[in-house]
Amino acid sequence: MAKAKVAAVEAASLISDDPQIQKPRLTKLIVKNFRCIGKTPVSIDLNDIVVLVGANNVGKSSILKAYEIVMSHGSTKGKLKIDDFPNNRIDTDNLPEIELHTIVYDNSPGERWITTLPNDEHLVKERWIWASEGDPKREGWDAIAQVWSEQVPWGAPNVANSRRPEPHRVDAFDPPEDQATAIKELLMKAVNDRVKNLKGANQTEEENEYHQLLGKVKELQKKIVAESQEQIDAVNTELSLQFEKVFPNYRIDFDAKPEDNLDKTINLFKADPQLLMGPADGFLSSVERQGSGARRTLLWTALKFISENNQKGKDQATVRPHLLLIDEPEICLHPNAIRDACNVLYDLPNSGNWQVMVTTHSPIFIDFSRDNTTIVKVEKNENGAIQGTTVFRPDTAQLDEDDKRNLKLLNLCDPYVAEFFFGGKVIVVEGDTEYTAFNYIKARNPASYKDIHIIRARGKATIVSLIKILNHFGSSYSILHDSDTPLTSSGAMANPAWGNNPNILAAVNSKPEGTRVRLLASLPNFEKAYFGEEITTEKPYNALKTLVAHHEKFTKVESLLQALIDHTAQTPANCAEWNTIGELQEKLDAIT
Repeated sequence: MAKAKVAAVEAASLISDDPQIQKPRLTKLIVKNFRCIGKTPVSIDLNDIVVLVGANNVGKSSILKAYEIVMSHGSTKGKLKIDDFPNNRIDTDNLPEIELHTIVYDNSPGERWITTLPNDEHLVKERWIWASEGDPKREGWDAIAQVWSEQVPWGAPNVANSRRPEPHRVDAFDPPEDQATAIKELLMKAVNDRVKNLKGANQTEEENEYHQLLGKVKELQKKIVAESQEQIDAVNTELSLQFEKVFPNYRIDFDAKPEDNLDKTINLFKADPQLLMGPADGFLSSVERQGSGARRTLLWTALKFISENNQKGKDQATVRPHLLLIDEPEICLHPNAIRDACNVLYDLPNSGNWQVMVTTHSPIFIDFSRDNTTIVKVEKNENGAIQGTTVFRPDTAQLDEDDKRNLKLLNLCDPYVAEFFFGGKVIVVEGDTEYTAFNYIKARNPASYKDIHIIRARGKATIVSLIKILNHFGSSYSILHDSDTPLTSSGAMANPAWGNNPNILAAVNSKPEGTRVRLLASLPNFEKAYFGEEITTEKPYNALKTLVAHHEKFTKVESLLQALIDHTAQTPANCAEWNTIGELQEKLDAIT
């Protein structure tokens, strides 16, 4: 009876047999006492795309490695070495620990392991602890007893991991051999998945030739095991008789059951395929003998092939999901290729079978117009502890379709708009003139204006969208915009530009508690307020010439920049700090 129960646990799967039931969703990774990460846990919200930003040597790569390890439990990649322990030593009071949270959509792990959240989602928690080098101890959170248990949901590691995303790690400075292996693995997964989904003219996805092969092999396995059971029992008896002569009352049980996961054991191609490249009419050599640029380009070619060929609607229920873990994808890429590489990464999850976690120092790899992206800032706090802070998640940023459209267009115009996620003081300006003027001032005295990010919104509507992101980001910031006038220049009709002012104010007033914001308006516009003249053409260039030629105007604009940086600094003339539309109207009337 006990043996039957064990078999039932081993047969459990993370994925329901009912195709209508949604696949489980990995939702959180918690890491502590691992490599440079100390006893203060680093918590990472998971999504289809997770972008880790932060300075060098703050633990971003350690987070990638931790994710790879728990996805690889039961294999050599799931083992720790002594240099994975903090300070390269084993501290029994601070052992490496990695925790994973999964949202499930049925009760396949069993009610014991399911915590019902306030939003009625079902959460399953697991953790891995290493008391020494090698394999970890895996535990499950017992939701009934409210304790960690050595018994675990979904049974043995190979069963649980068969439906977790399979990790594919690409380090920034991997040796050529490792990079070549990673590329070949990615391509073989893509080719295998594509072959397994091939079907004849009269076949459905469920009964294609590959699945028919699996069915026939399974039938053959069961037949062989059934016919061999008598011989297996005889072997068990003989082994037990011999063994108990040394260890009394011990017995041997050679448990020869059919392999449940046939998909894993059948190789359609040889185990070590070769990947060669070179001139079409010349010598082809192996990938590891190519330069780093060629290898990196081939990696992106492989990823693009995967994203375009593994589409939704295929038999994804039988295909193990994949997890791409990639360090600094911008390395070795030509500037023109970086945006294409970003699109490849963001398109990978469209197949429904890929997740991506990436570390980057390039704002081009941040696209907050997407619905499936979490941006996590990894940094050392003032006590030296590493922490991970989710600074952006679309489902909580409350962006509407207009916001997403505005941000997508802005991202196309200015791929560096997301620089503020990497730290520093943030100033949002309306247009190119202010952006050019402030950057000229910064260039004149770089030591005084370190770590200042000027973001040009290119319009008032986009200012509102950026404010929503900055509010979600939780960092203090400043806004500079033109007040414009209530009526158009002819005075015959309402001015739409003035009509955007209440939207800016409403967005600012939605800032989270503790966030400091300074909202300034140039009356009625930047050129008139600080240069005393209206400029209608080549505004940025004319602003630059004015600042170069007129010291007093340079000084006035510099005082404006300082007021945006220091919220207690005095604003220059014709600049209004305002809190109501009526107040803005009064200050505008006072100068006209």
